[in-house]
Amino acid sequence: MSTPGNFTSLPIVDIAPLFGTDEAARGRVVAELGDAARRVGFLYVTGHGMDTALFDGLLAAARDFFARPLDEKMQVYIGNSRNHRGYVPTGEEVIYGGVPDQKEAYDLSIDLPADDPDYVAGNPMLGPNQWPDRPGFKERVGAYYDGVMNVGRTLLRGFAEALGQDPGLFDSYVTKPPSQLRLVHYPFNPDAPGDALGISPHTDMEVFTLLRVTAPGLEVMNGAGEWIDVPPLDNAFVVNLGDMMETWTNGQFVATSHRVRKVKEERYSFPLFFSVDYHTRVAPLPMFADAEGPGRKPVVAGEHLFAVTAQGFVYLQKRLAAGEITLPDDASAIHNFGQHARHGAEGATGA
Repeated sequence: MSTPGNFTSLPIVDIAPLFGTDEAARGRVVAELGDAARRVGFLYVTGHGMDTALFDGLLAAARDFFARPLDEKMQVYIGNSRNHRGYVPTGEEVIYGGVPDQKEAYDLSIDLPADDPDYVAGNPMLGPNQWPDRPGFKERVGAYYDGVMNVGRTLLRGFAEALGQDPGLFDSYVTKPPSQLRLVHYPFNPDAPGDALGISPHTDMEVFTLLRVTAPGLEVMNGAGEWIDVPPLDNAFVVNLGDMMETWTNGQFVATSHRVRKVKEERYSFPLFFSVDYHTRVAPLPMFADAEGPGRKPVVAGEHLFAVTAQGFVYLQKRLAAGEITLPDDASAIHNFGQHARHGAEGATGA
């Protein structure tokens, strides 16, 4: 199993050759992706080919929406949805650390029609989005979602090659994935102490995350248990591997622990959690099985996402208590991934 190194900064990988025909250049990028995935689990990705206007449009739409009165935002309250889409008010989410934080968010995913068979059958993570009635919001946010998903699919093929496999190794698992885009707003907070946590240490559940942010605050843990600052880099994604990729590769690629410090300045964060199809059974693939040691615990992708989500949002906790929804039999709130788990409570709290 790979162990994250004692890095002090994130590698920067220009993935432009993944979109071209220069095989030598592609090979260099694949090698860089493999090194970052095994040694760090986090990297900056440049050369992704997304028009900067897509991010500008997303940010403008987010600023406009979050500036609206609360009662207007609550018209698309996530609790009105049965497939986890919509506005998340302050205090609604307690998914990491059990303490409500002072952010608000808007959650969306693949926008399926109301007659989609999975939605009709009651799937808790697939179906239509709740779109705010704001000029251009659906168009700008939807265009960004499509663009970042295209980058994600290309990156997934690059990671497959970095494992020495065919680039299409994972393609069959991403035909209708509930990959979630979050628009997150942290208001200006003049009283925020610099060492307080906005989001506690964790790893992401999905395959990987493509993140854009407008201000510092993100930190990742290296192999020595030290927290390393990850400042925004102009027109670059911060990419981190998640639990599903670590499971598929049986630890060859690592899911790296990260956290968010509370900062005084207003901050917008836009993570795209790149996932796989809901019913995908994620287990160590045969070529990565290690007879010498234990394999990663298999999960059904969508069930795992729903189980963790249901235990971290107030409206879903109420539905659980009322018996309106149930968790999968083997549901767990957290998996034993990341350095904060390996370093124990001291590393987890940043003490």
